[in-house]
Amino acid sequence: MAKKRNRPATRRWVRRVTTDSTHPPAGTFKGSAAQLARTMARKDVSPRGIGSGIRMIQYFLNRGGRNLSATRRAELERAKRILQRRVRARKKTAKKR
Repeated sequence: MAKKRNRPATRRWVRRVTTDSTHPPAGTFKGSAAQLARTMARKDVSPRGIGSGIRMIQYFLNRGGRNLSATRRAELERAKRILQRRVRARKKTAKKR
């Protein structure tokens, strides 16, 4: 039987992490993949571009860990893929110019 480690609440540093450049609205990560992708692509949420939105989604996935349900994790991964396709499409059109 595996031994369960007791972790004190002080080790949850991730809850205190905030940045000054990104401020997703409350409830952003609870919506559908398309809605989440639209929100993360906005300039007021991700001022440094779509890549910043992708990183925020990945951060949320990492932070959720085992507590995320399989359906929620799949929805977040789908939103990430939508944004990644958008980045690839922009790079492709930029090469044509």
